[in-house]
Formats: sequence, structure tokens, C-alpha cells
Amino acid sequence: MTQQNQQDRLRLGRNAWLANIIVAIALCATTTQSASARRHSMEIPDAAIHRDLVYKRINGRELKLDLYCPQNASGPSPVILWIHAAGWSRGRKEQHIPIISFRSDGYAVASLELRLSGEAPFPAQIEDCKAAVRWLRANAANYNLDVHRIGVAGHSAGGHLAALLGTSGGVQELEGSGDNMSYSSRVQAVCDASGPSDLLRLYHDASDPSSGTRPKAISAIDALLGGPAEQNKTKAIAASPITYVSQDDPPFLIIHGENDFGVPASQGELLASALKAAGVETTLELTPRGHSVGLGSRTLLPIVKAFFDKYLKNQ
Repeated sequence: MTQQNQQDRLRLGRNAWLANIIVAIALCATTTQSASARRHSMEIPDAAIHRDLVYKRINGRELKLDLYCPQNASGPSPVILWIHAAGWSRGRKEQHIPIISFRSDGYAVASLELRLSGEAPFPAQIEDCKAAVRWLRANAANYNLDVHRIGVAGHSAGGHLAALLGTSGGVQELEGSGDNMSYSSRVQAVCDASGPSDLLRLYHDASDPSSGTRPKAISAIDALLGGPAEQNKTKAIAASPITYVSQDDPPFLIIHGENDFGVPASQGELLASALKAAGVETTLELTPRGHSVGLGSRTLLPIVKAFFDKYLKNQ
């Protein structure tokens, strides 16, 4: 074999090897894209998705929600409103929604955006939540929703707002203004996971090093109130779900981690005790976890589902 032939054969071999690598990479990318597409399509099976529905306009700003409706509902669907709001300061309505799987059992699930503490202080956040509930009722016929069966759920600051929505039904100072004011903002069931219930107590605990509560709660509460809680005690009381507890509150499921050092389990226990004392049907579920209780876990999600089934489906 001549030297030229050897070089030609080596060149052909390298080209073939390179071609194989390119094909393999292309196949891998296609497979990855297909898997990603499958995962995306599997996120919301058998559901009609309505995104970016404007539920409120304020100061030139449009607030929107996403609504996930079951496609084959035999009648009006009960609704669960999911509230995000990490530290009342961040989060998006498209982020992790642990209860999204409930739509396969006939629930509509709504996830809303709201004014965060960096945009507006309290009571903007609860006003937005109440406006979302009123919008759901006002537009129920368009999306086959049951106006008499609306629940709410949230984690951390979202749990706080869910609890506040549950206890402050009829409190005019927190209703806000705008469209659909003739509709009720009351809800029929509340799931509060790791939510603060008494902001002054939480603030004082976070200020005391011996309590074990992480001090970052202080800055979050100050931002929510629009100033230091010590100088805004009246506002802190007004922002606390425990303030409004009464016998006409809806049933509550309170989930809290025993090792939660951001929002201590005592916050959930205080609210549960107050609700029970008022005669409200209340379940307190303590877990050995921390602030992230794993609401979407195999352990807790069935408990949440059973709770909403009892009060939104079997009434």
C-alpha cells in the first residue's frame, strides 16, 4: 500500500468517525428534546389551560391568573386557588404548584400573580387574593366553575395569605376596590402550609436569639408592612390571620414542620388552637420536616386531597 493510499484511508476513517459522532449528538439532542416535550406535555394532562387571565387592574397594572380546568367535567368544577409568595417578595404564578394533579380528579386549579412587598405593602397582597376569588365567581359560567365551592392553598407566605383569606371573610378593610365587588370573596376550605399566623409574635421570636427562629423573618415582615413591625404594630395585627378568627370561618387544614426555624411550628399551633376554640373544623398536621414540608409529597398530598374532597366535593 502506498503512503498516499494509507493517508486516504486514515482520512476516510477519521471522517467516518466524525460523522458517527455528529449523528450520535443529533440523536441525543432529539431524544432529549422529545423527553423534555413529553415531560412538558405530561405536566397538565386532560386539562384546558387558560393563561394570563386578567383578574384585576390597578394603577395601570394588570394582575393575571392561570386557570387549569378539567376537560371532561360532568358539571361545574370546584376550584382551588393556589397562592405563591416566597417571603411575600418573590415568586411567579407559573412556578411549582403541588396541587396541580387535582385537576385530573375534577378540580379546577387557579394560580395567581399578586403585588409583592417590593411593589406595594400590605394590605395590597390580601386585596389581590380577594379580587381573584371575586373574579372566579364573576366568571364561573365561562369556565364551568362552582361558585359555592372555592378553596385556597398556599405555602409559607402563600400559606399566610391563604389563612388570612379564610379568616377575614367580610372584613371590609381588607377587601380593596375595583371590579366584581358585588361578589363574595369568601372561601369554603383553607390549606395553610408553614404559614405565619401571628406576625408580631413571629417578629419577636425572630428578634430573640434564644428562640431559634431565623432572623431573616424580620426583614420579610418589615418589607410586607412597609416599615419596622415595632413601629407598625397595628398593621402587623391587621395582617395576622389569627386576628380575625371567628366561628363562621371555613374548615382549615394546617400543615407545619416541627423543625421549621423560619416560621416555627408554634405559629401553626396558635392558629389551630384559636380556630378550634371558635368552633371551626380544624386539622393540624405536624411533620418532622423543616420549613419546606413537602406539600407535594406522597405523604402529604393525599391528606390535602382528602381534605378538599371532604369540604369541596362531599358537602
